This record gives sequence, C-alpha cells and structure tokens, in this order.
Amino acid sequence: MGDRTVLETRPRNNPDAPLTGIFSTRSPDRPNPIGIHSVKVTSIANNEIKIDGLEVLDQTPIIDIKPIWNTKL
Repeated sequence: MGDRTVLETRPRNNPDAPLTGIFSTRSPDRPNPIGIHSVKVTSIANNEIKIDGLEVLDQTPIIDIKPIWNTKL
C-alpha cells in the first residue's frame, strides 16, 4: 500500500533524482489510487476480455469496465 500523504517522490527511488510530483511518476503513493484509462478491446471470448493500451503494474486490480461510444478516440 502506498503512503497517501506523499505528494513528491524521487523517480525509481533514485536519491540523485530531483523531487517530482507523484502524478508525473508511476508511484503507488497517490491520494486516490484509482486511475482511468481508455483502451482498445481486441477480443472477448470464454469470459475473458483482451485489451491493448493499458498501462498498469502487474497485479493491479480492475474495478470497473465501461464502454465509450466515441469513434474519434
């Protein structure tokens, strides 16, 4: 679990790196750990949805899936 009070971090815990805002990094220390991503569904079969374009770390839970009906994305 991340520390929800942290607003700046050193990327990749590198002590020589400048402090950077947590929203500019992949830090788990975020005030609200829920992200929103638009992805492309590549297939649906056997109760499995395969997608492309999602940037998350391994073991990140998916809590909701909603369709976006906008062909301009």
